[in-house]
Amino acid sequence: MKIGIIGMPQSGKSTLFRLLTNSTPGLNGKAAIAVGKVPDQRIDRLSEIFRPRKTTYAAIDFVDVPGFAGSGSNAGEFFEKVRDVDALVLVVRAFESDTVPALSGIQPAADFRTIQQELLIADWSVLEKRLERAAKLRMKGGRAEDLAVLEKCKATLEDDRPLRQLELSAEEEQLIRDYNFLTKKPLIVVVNVDEGQMKRQSYPQQAELERELAEKGIPFLVVCGQLEMEINELDSTDAALFMEELGITETGIARLARTVYSDLGLISFFTVGEDEVRAWTIRSGYTARKAAGKIHSDIERGFIRAEVVSYADFIECGGSMQKAKEKGLFRLEGKDYTVKDGDIISFRFNV
Repeated sequence: MKIGIIGMPQSGKSTLFRLLTNSTPGLNGKAAIAVGKVPDQRIDRLSEIFRPRKTTYAAIDFVDVPGFAGSGSNAGEFFEKVRDVDALVLVVRAFESDTVPALSGIQPAADFRTIQQELLIADWSVLEKRLERAAKLRMKGGRAEDLAVLEKCKATLEDDRPLRQLELSAEEEQLIRDYNFLTKKPLIVVVNVDEGQMKRQSYPQQAELERELAEKGIPFLVVCGQLEMEINELDSTDAALFMEELGITETGIARLARTVYSDLGLISFFTVGEDEVRAWTIRSGYTARKAAGKIHSDIERGFIRAEVVSYADFIECGGSMQKAKEKGLFRLEGKDYTVKDGDIISFRFNV
């Protein structure tokens, strides 16, 4: 699962990449990729209880895509990298800074529309070529199975709407899957504000941007990259005090990682023990047997049963598996059980 972080130059997208992954952003207009963990207080609590030798959080691959500087210059690499990811985080700049000049002014709503429009144009280019091929096929007496759904896509793009707003059947989704349309990818917008704007809860073009995002059904977060960097440089105790002074309970980066995770329809189940407490990432709707395959193919192949207790029930029982069993909250589930977010699972298998 790869998430592309995109935005105009000087938007602060590389700062967010560094905060999410603790890695160096791409240099000289080159993309960079690194793994970012998904903060989860449930994992923290389970580690306190089991005191394992190792704690492993859910993880996402983030790509720092070169800043979009217009239809010329780096457009080729920009679209190449964007096409290679599963979802997009678009960072728009609202913050003022004397040291980081805003080349086109502070206009987050306009910046959002600029990149949105470029993605629409890129999809239109792909669609046109495919429709031309379909027309030639018909002239030869052939039949393009995807023609009807492509016509739907055409109408949506002509209406200046992203393809993620188009409702399609599972069969239609499959027919256009290989075209990798950019506006079909899930999108989250991050508004990068400065400290003053964060305190005032106000930034330039706010009403305009938030209204447009609401109309398009695009989730957004307001983050102060400057403050996030300051918090990141403190030890945990000082960071907690600093956040308390600011009146925030968690960092914007933690909220962003979780929002990306949930927006992609991902959930976590946990395995626990003295060796390791670990979050395993699966798509919502996975069966117990399929989830077992995330750990090892042998466990999926030789699946017998899953021993399950929900995180909430486990904590309610004081972090005791024995008490969970006594209360009947520790369940034996078969291969077709649908795994829930927060399930603590032990798999029994035989190969």
